[in-house]
Amino acid sequence: VVQLVESGGGSVQAGGSLRLSCSTSGYAYSLRCVLWFREAPGKEREGVAATYTGGGGTYYHAAVKGRFTISHDNAKMTVYLQMNSLKAEDTGVYYCAVDHVGSCMTPDQALGPNEYNYWGQGTQVTVSS
Repeated sequence: VVQLVESGGGSVQAGGSLRLSCSTSGYAYSLRCVLWFREAPGKEREGVAATYTGGGGTYYHAAVKGRFTISHDNAKMTVYLQMNSLKAEDTGVYYCAVDHVGSCMTPDQALGPNEYNYWGQGTQVTVSS
């Protein structure tokens, strides 16, 4: 059974930082794409950062580039999202997702929030201005 558990969310003021974690189990973690996406009321689901656990490319949504950093620890089968200089518009529920349905070797493919088969329960991030 594939399980993804996100943690690290919370409430911060604009300009603050949070570090999200996504621990995975029951999944062939190596050599795979992993995505962080977010959902907010009234907005479309949005892929914010993706990485390939076999090394190589990382991809970011234009709205978070330069502020968010995705990383992974293969030994722990955990993916992280460091979020700095947070803005009110970053508010939402953040999810990690695995098992891309096809190729994830381009930014559009890797960041596609509807292109993954499994995701966790999410963690709430609230940024107050």
